[in-house]
Amino acid sequence: MKKIQRALISVYDKTNLLEIANALAQRSVEILSTGGTAQHLRDAGIDILDVSNYTGFPEMLDGRVKTLHPKIHGGILADQDNVEHNAQAKAHGITPIDMVICNLYPFEATVAQPDVTLPHAIENIDIGGPTMIRAAAKNYRHVAVLTESSQYPQIISDLDASDGCLSEERRFELAQAAFAHTAHYDTAIASYLADVDSQPGEFATDLTLHFRKERTLRYGENPHQRAAFYKTGANPGMCAAWANQLSGQPLSFNNLLDLEAALEIVKDFETAACAIIKHNNPCGLATADNLQDAFTNALECDRTSAFGSIVGLNRKVTIQTANIIREAANTGVKIDAIIAPSYTKKALRALSRVKRRPILEAGSLSAAEPVLQIRNITGGVLVQDSDVHDLDADDLKVATSRAPTEAEIESLLFAWKACKHVKSNCILLANGTQSVGIGAGQMSRVDAAIIAIRKASEKAKGAVLASDAYFPFPDGVEIAGEAGISAIIQPGGSVNDDPVIETADAYGIAMVLTGVRHFRH
Repeated sequence: MKKIQRALISVYDKTNLLEIANALAQRSVEILSTGGTAQHLRDAGIDILDVSNYTGFPEMLDGRVKTLHPKIHGGILADQDNVEHNAQAKAHGITPIDMVICNLYPFEATVAQPDVTLPHAIENIDIGGPTMIRAAAKNYRHVAVLTESSQYPQIISDLDASDGCLSEERRFELAQAAFAHTAHYDTAIASYLADVDSQPGEFATDLTLHFRKERTLRYGENPHQRAAFYKTGANPGMCAAWANQLSGQPLSFNNLLDLEAALEIVKDFETAACAIIKHNNPCGLATADNLQDAFTNALECDRTSAFGSIVGLNRKVTIQTANIIREAANTGVKIDAIIAPSYTKKALRALSRVKRRPILEAGSLSAAEPVLQIRNITGGVLVQDSDVHDLDADDLKVATSRAPTEAEIESLLFAWKACKHVKSNCILLANGTQSVGIGAGQMSRVDAAIIAIRKASEKAKGAVLASDAYFPFPDGVEIAGEAGISAIIQPGGSVNDDPVIETADAYGIAMVLTGVRHFRH
């Protein structure tokens, strides 16, 4: 156990600071402090000793130099079990510092501002703070270091229970958190600076990543696999990871994957959209003038597969939409979770009647942004731009003798945008802006076509078809023609394009080429 007799407090975020400072003052702990923190404590009636008075050296260089002094760092770093350290400290008037409470300038929040300049960002790189934190964490056997306000209640409880002392086990836990804190801080700085001078289209030489554990999950994809959920230190915008859970049981590993898939799909559409997700693939997707119709149309694509699904919506959910979802449940459709930008009070109350079902609020709708996607492989990670490529009617190249009608073009564009969210190989059938059959994740494109057409049944006749990659052979088009498909959108580029197009012509199918592939492994 270590008695806390002297503490140094220097923080940017003063949340609940007075609670821990009062707890120390009540135990006659001498408090050293600087600048705004010192004033904050004084205003609350807490006695402090200015660091500048203790060191005999003033704060200088616009506050860049405050605590960078041997009397501070000697007091933090001295091994109090080392006779020579104690003798040197005494010779130079250095007294031990048993606790450091410090958090850092908000670098991430600063660089997240759209108008931030490089000089302003540089000014928000904390130097003295990380140095103190690292010094205290290194010497955890003698020094406790607190870097977050969430730690204060536990430390106050420990001090109350142990007559002002902290255990070495607790100090080690604090040191672990402290090094993680500075590592995250340095990662944010390194990432920002790497982007400043990077050439367009180039990836950084060194990839620095940091995620904080949000919680341990019950299990992973399967019950025998351990799992945990980590998320970024700053909110990157509308996403499932940062969505606010309003009700329901804790999210599972698979829930999080499917919620992410659902939200990313509906974010891609400007009109009201609904995506129904099963095993990370949409089993139904539709856009409409309102959410009620979008949900109903998406569900009609494959009601059987929608059992145990995740629903994503891109508009505020009203009681009308909530009632449609509840009616579906009454017909045997089990919905495991719902994510949307927001909910009316009535809608949330209605949907929350299923107590275990998670309801997530993702916040204001934002369009899909070109962010980096990272996937791990054993011994490394793969990094790529997200697939945000979009096109309109003018980008389409008509390959067949018959050009698609305006109605077919609208449906083809919907199907093309939808198919990029389906695992490859993908064939997606649509009527208007409603999916009617989806063949996902097949090793053979012709098998994907067979599945999509079987799913659509009689709705395949007159539907349009989107293929995420080119047709290597005419067989997929033959199957589409026999089913009565009216138009096809595909990248083109196969060595067999000519026979593929000839087959489309033979069936009177209008075919357009995009020149872009939408693989999703």
